[in-house]
Amino acid sequence: MKTVDITYRYETRDTPARPRPLDSSAALGRLNDGNRGFAALLEDPTNKHVQRIISVDSRDLGLGDASLPKQRPFAAILGCSDARVPVELIFNEGPNDLFVIRVAGNGLGTEILGSLKYAVDNLSGSLKLIVVLGHSGCGALTSAVDVFLNPTDYLPLVTMHSLRRILDSLLVVVRASARKFQSAFGPEISHHPRYREALIEASIVNNAALAAYSIQQELGTSDPAELQTVYGVYLLESRHVWAPRVNEMKGIGLAMAPRDPSGFMELGNAILQSDRITSLLGPKQRG
Repeated sequence: MKTVDITYRYETRDTPARPRPLDSSAALGRLNDGNRGFAALLEDPTNKHVQRIISVDSRDLGLGDASLPKQRPFAAILGCSDARVPVELIFNEGPNDLFVIRVAGNGLGTEILGSLKYAVDNLSGSLKLIVVLGHSGCGALTSAVDVFLNPTDYLPLVTMHSLRRILDSLLVVVRASARKFQSAFGPEISHHPRYREALIEASIVNNAALAAYSIQQELGTSDPAELQTVYGVYLLESRHVWAPRVNEMKGIGLAMAPRDPSGFMELGNAILQSDRITSLLGPKQRG
């Protein structure tokens, strides 16, 4: 039997338990390191007892101080509503480290952009990174793919305006992902027995990347070191964060948002060539 203890340790001290990252590169490195540490907790079957301690500044919870804690997150994360993705836990962070927004399918509605705008305008003293985090097996993207593959599935949603609004925005990404598959492999790819699975996973990545790009265009600063936007997909089965990169088959860790149309072209190629997609479609489909 294997046991894993994750302990949040609060100590009264004059200095922060963990210094905040000074720039976007340091913030990105801290999140990637934290996720690798979290994913590794269950990777060694020979280690029967694993312990991880996350140091937390007691002042972030208002302990030992009569004043209210001041918000000082170093990253804002737009995640999905899925309960299987505990954002602080998978990045090895504690309270007041992350400004977390969650909505089905990582959609960029007015409330989401307004919340991010608030963070950028009011938390600039500590905020260094904006993250869009999708996850494997996303229910919203799965529904969008199913509607795309079988349009009659859309009919029951005609009177469900709130659900339609979510699906309509995601269908744009699904169509773009499907066109990339057909351009690379030909129209016969849609008859592959695992095409639906591959299209779901590709759409999840593209959706996160597009949201990160949109945020960067609307809220980003001229200095990438000051505030950077990145994206990734949390893999439920391995607990790693994944983002395909050209000539890097594994693609572990958060990645920078594409900067222009050519960046999205490169991303599309990286998705098709990734181990995750070729494991579904077979090596002979590798583009």
